[in-house]
Amino acid sequence: MSGMDLYVALALGVGLAAASGFRVFLPPFLYGLATRFDLNPTVVPDSGMQEWMASDVGLMVLGAAVVCELLAYYIPWLDNLLDTIASPAAVVGGVVLMSTSLGELEPALQWSLSIVVGGTTSGSVQLTTVGVRALSTASTGGLGNPIVSTMEAGACLFCTVLALLLPLIALVLVLGGLGMGGRWVLRRRGAKASDAQVWAPMNPQA
Repeated sequence: MSGMDLYVALALGVGLAAASGFRVFLPPFLYGLATRFDLNPTVVPDSGMQEWMASDVGLMVLGAAVVCELLAYYIPWLDNLLDTIASPAAVVGGVVLMSTSLGELEPALQWSLSIVVGGTTSGSVQLTTVGVRALSTASTGGLGNPIVSTMEAGACLFCTVLALLLPLIALVLVLGGLGMGGRWVLRRRGAKASDAQVWAPMNPQA
């Protein structure tokens, strides 16, 4: 794999990993469709997982999972419960998609990059979405969660398609988005800590 091919493969993997932080099954389903119908201009080596995603069985299984996942996030309170399951699943999905894009590397380097880069990227995106959903639930009683779910699904679709068509641009946008999301999470934690300090003297048990 040449240097430029490696950069493209890494960018593709990061973009798909970020997309899996929004929704777990949509990125591999779209990746499988793109591979099946030769719609992916990004040249990456075929792997067993990529071949399965593009197979009849893989597309049917992933397609059914996509429909169930998308619909489940529109059921009140079930969406918050799903976040507890989706968080580790998103990390696993990010690792798998990253490893698929790095199929020509040595296995040790392939899986090291997949776990560190892919898992961290998908986990960071998922952490941000959980925070946004928790804020929506607290401020709207869950009424605003369908809007959040629609935005997440749209972001997942956009990120996946962009990673497949323009992976280097997707990489830049993902890095920028992670930076903004990280600052937002830190501000939220700082605000909660400040509120706790303000209310602590009023707590008789303190």
